Amino acid sequence: MEPQALAMRVKTVEVSPFRKKWFKWLVLGAVLLLLSAILSERAFAAPVTFSIDTGDGGGDFDSLKLLFTFALIAVAPSLLLMVTSFTRIVIVFSFLRNALGLQQTPPNQIIIGISLFLSFFIMHPVLTEMNQTALQPYSAGEITQQECIEKVQIPLKEFMLKQTKTQDLNLFLSLSDNDQISEVNTEQLKNLGLEVIVPSFITSELKRAFTIGFLLFLPFLVIDMIVASTLMSMGMVMLPPSMISLPFKLMLFVVVNGWSLVMEMLIKSFY
Repeated sequence: MEPQALAMRVKTVEVSPFRKKWFKWLVLGAVLLLLSAILSERAFAAPVTFSIDTGDGGGDFDSLKLLFTFALIAVAPSLLLMVTSFTRIVIVFSFLRNALGLQQTPPNQIIIGISLFLSFFIMHPVLTEMNQTALQPYSAGEITQQECIEKVQIPLKEFMLKQTKTQDLNLFLSLSDNDQISEVNTEQLKNLGLEVIVPSFITSELKRAFTIGFLLFLPFLVIDMIVASTLMSMGMVMLPPSMISLPFKLMLFVVVNGWSLVMEMLIKSFY
């Protein structure tokens, strides 16, 4: 009986501090819950409005407008990337990495970074025109906000329409119950909305990117076939051909200055 009594004493000594600690946390939680209830009651007593100085006397944003503003800010980077040259460039670089047989080299961050800077290089004339024709006059107070939005779309529309195929444009015109175009009319195309131009541009970009990726695959595919046939003729069937062809593909790509050729080809494809 003495060992059992000793064990019960040890158990009570171990549990009692836990109970005291649990009681303290319970009291603290009740106090925090009471304070939060008081603060929330005071906070919701008045309507939530946000005063934002817009430059023309200021104005109040209600919570719904602020929600839409934050939502637009959240999707703005994706929207900007989809209406620029970024889509074609990043897809081509992904195809190039797969064609070389490399899994994570270069990493995704490097590919995205290169694509961003090349996109900035290609889009620089468009951004400069947008700044000179829309943003600077709006900052100087020469045009209204609505006129700025209309003028800033013109250079962007011209860039996208130059890269958009007529077949893709007619596809979305027919889906939106608009008249299809048989010949290129610049003024008529500029009057189209972004809801038609942007998906047409993205579709054309995907087609061109996959076509370029297919052409990039061909020389590396030839190397893989030569290595595979050589290994089979030597009886080395169990040896993976990709293990042998990878150094040859890397050597070929470096010798012909592949990165410069790919970047030059991508930049020239937009002009």
